[in-house]
Amino acid sequence: MKQGVAARVALASQGFCDPSPSGRIDVRHFRRVLGRLALLQLDSVQTVCRSHYLPIYSRLGSYDRDHLDDWLWNSGEMFETWAHEASILPVWMEPALRWRKRRAAEGDTWPGLHAMATRQAKYVDAVIAEVEEHGPIRAADLSDPRPRSGDWWNGRSDGKRALDWLFRIGMVGSRRLGNFERTYEPLNRLVPAQVLAKPAPPDEAAQRDLLEVAGRCQGIGTAGDLADYFRIGISEARPRLAELVEHGRLLAVQVEGWREPAFIHPESPRPRKVAARALLSPFDPVVWYRPRAERLFGFRYRIEIYVPAGKREYGYYVMPFLLGQDLVGRVDLKADRSEGVLRARGVFAEDGTDHCHVATELSAELDRLATFLGLEGVKVGRRGNLAAVLRSVRH
Repeated sequence: MKQGVAARVALASQGFCDPSPSGRIDVRHFRRVLGRLALLQLDSVQTVCRSHYLPIYSRLGSYDRDHLDDWLWNSGEMFETWAHEASILPVWMEPALRWRKRRAAEGDTWPGLHAMATRQAKYVDAVIAEVEEHGPIRAADLSDPRPRSGDWWNGRSDGKRALDWLFRIGMVGSRRLGNFERTYEPLNRLVPAQVLAKPAPPDEAAQRDLLEVAGRCQGIGTAGDLADYFRIGISEARPRLAELVEHGRLLAVQVEGWREPAFIHPESPRPRKVAARALLSPFDPVVWYRPRAERLFGFRYRIEIYVPAGKREYGYYVMPFLLGQDLVGRVDLKADRSEGVLRARGVFAEDGTDHCHVATELSAELDRLATFLGLEGVKVGRRGNLAAVLRSVRH
């Protein structure tokens, strides 16, 4: 398979060939996107907006974010758990993730959490009882939150760590308030009883199911690509992938220029053309596994949030620009809410692209994103090899 075909398969599997909504965007459209993605990664950084809003926007256009949040947290269809980092997924997937929660309880998680839960078992039991009696509850609302000072994990309170431990091992569930603050409550209030009553599948069966979902969502990928989707260890993923191929649930394929063999889902779409135009979140599944983005699109991408300002190559919050079937540029963006503008602080085009064409399309996309964010306009800075052309196009 040629690399360009693989890129089209990947983008179509992620929903970039689905028809654009013709009217008001509602829950039906949200379900369609989650059917393509299987999960939304959550992150507290909101330089542009909360990360989970952006993959929906990139595929649907402007929508009511409050409407999405109400569906995610209150519909009974979705729940938050650890999958690809902290993520929100359909409730029907809960049984396939129990093996991970069991392993976390056995110590396969942050060592400090396991140590705290072991040393302070009585306190953790008291926290469970309080969640069951008073949930939904915030860490600060615990009768004994045990404020903690120190360097470990930013000095979080013992109460917050106890709740996070219980969340990771599946003893409690979580939903978010309007300011993205977590509240905790019994899991059976967030995941339907008929789902919780299902027996936990064996680890190997659960991993096969998750890898097949990853194959369907990604369309095509190497063992490392598919394993990363739900953060399954590569040594465990490889034999499970071989079993999926043996049973026809995935197909082995070779992509031109890839060093490793790939796997494609039997139902993966194979479009002749992708006519996408979108700015992608750093936490979008198309780009979150950086080696895959580089293999598919020749696009080297690193998030630089934690890089000291003077050492950043492109900027703090850089969103790749997808045009057609290619990643053609990147923009360092910030929603300046005090000034009511979307700031494109750095604008960069990839080598070999038509700068004028990229700038024209990017200008329209920046305006669309500003409208989605409720901002009045766009301000383009002077940094980057596309900045001058973009300013010229906009004037």
